[in-house]
Amino acid sequence: MLQIIQATCTNGELILSEKLSSELEGKTIQIMILEPSESAKPTDSQESKIQKFLAKVNNYSFPLSPDYKFNREEIYDR
Repeated sequence: MLQIIQATCTNGELILSEKLSSELEGKTIQIMILEPSESAKPTDSQESKIQKFLAKVNNYSFPLSPDYKFNREEIYDR
């Protein structure tokens, strides 16, 4: 599992910018500390990336009629 979360170090303790998943409760995790460069853009959260992807997908989608039914056999007949 890879998750990137920004944190601020205050009095020797890390204060996270968001809560960790409840799945991590009681588990030992490894933390890698990277100092951001001044020119680096802030990283997009995974949710933001998903929303951007779905917006692009919506550009290529179209509504299907309520009675539409996918017919796999029809594809193979071609």
